[in-house]
Amino acid sequence: MTSQRSGRQDWRVLLAIFWLTSMVEGLGVSQIFAFLPSYLRDMGVPEPDRLQFVGLFGALIFVVGMPLVPLWGVWADKYSRKVVIIRSAVVEAVVLAAIALSREPWQLAGSLLLVGFQLGNTGIMLAAIRDSAPRARIGTALAVFGGSGPIGFAVGPVLGGVVVDTLHWGLPAMFTVSALLSLGTALLLALGSREVRPEVIPAGGTLALAFGAIRGVLSDVQTRRIFGIFFVAFLANQVARPYLPVLVSHINGPVGEASAIGLIIGAVALFGAIFGPVGGWLGDRIGYRPVLVGALIGTGIASLLMPAAPSAATLALIALAAAALYATVAPMIFALLATEVASDRRSQTLNLVYLPLYIGGIVGPVVASQVVKAGLAAPFVLAAAVYLAGGLLIAGQIRGSSARPGAAD
Repeated sequence: MTSQRSGRQDWRVLLAIFWLTSMVEGLGVSQIFAFLPSYLRDMGVPEPDRLQFVGLFGALIFVVGMPLVPLWGVWADKYSRKVVIIRSAVVEAVVLAAIALSREPWQLAGSLLLVGFQLGNTGIMLAAIRDSAPRARIGTALAVFGGSGPIGFAVGPVLGGVVVDTLHWGLPAMFTVSALLSLGTALLLALGSREVRPEVIPAGGTLALAFGAIRGVLSDVQTRRIFGIFFVAFLANQVARPYLPVLVSHINGPVGEASAIGLIIGAVALFGAIFGPVGGWLGDRIGYRPVLVGALIGTGIASLLMPAAPSAATLALIALAAAALYATVAPMIFALLATEVASDRRSQTLNLVYLPLYIGGIVGPVVASQVVKAGLAAPFVLAAAVYLAGGLLIAGQIRGSSARPGAAD
């Protein structure tokens, strides 16, 4: 095996460790997204302000993290990918503990700003997987890894529902449990993973390399297009996502609210995790861009239908369909970057892959916090419009940008 001949860790073992790390990270982040509206209400925030705070506080998660994205990538490539990934797990534990201790909105806002120091590990793990996995398994490996986040997003809300409604421990206890799990992944990374160095080690000053990496990514037309697709997809997702728990609560009512939020959002995330690898398999055979088109258009239609759901069960079914479709987007983006970017820029590009996500994570919730003034359905309608526009745009570009079924082989 290639990894054994080069002295590297077996790519499947590394994938498993990174998968668990990403899953636990998703677990903690999902609890923030799912129970932020309830936490703000428990703090006594008036309802009109609460709906706006849901969007604004959601954007805080990415404010500090966005300018640090290129720096984490450079530090990882120059010094140690392993250390930078462990840093993320440790910071997540601190963030979740701070959220658990928050009793006022301003304290919660400060804790959410700290999330920015946690971000920036996924692109580094993607680059390490790409450098370890055989070329013929890249699409499958990245799709399997892509399922880790959705599974974490499934487990987190369900665990929260159990802690709050069944054990009656409250939301602070839920965040404390997740903080302990994050510490566990830090130990797993430290003791169980090996360093994976990039093919090309960058030389030079950190800031020069960071801005050089951004210039290098943005100077390539193909990479700009792929990043643009990711931005559109995540922008739409972040417009609607903060208000899905509010919509669930509105339809379900106050009785068993945490369990309803946990079960619906958890089931949606799990469904997405199941279909993520299917999307990778499908993309390896019919082309990554055609799969992207279908996923974006389908998710847009589902988003449009969500506010009209007459019951929690109907909402869950629509959200399940949207999750299955949206789960294929990230694996297709990762596969396009892993197979179409030149080897000398690949590591830098994958390190920056979530830069469009962070931009969308700020713009989307902020826009939604204003749009929601028109009603709870407004963010979902806007998200649908963005999804549909993105899908139609890519469909128009397919003729000019070849998407070969065997690109990842």
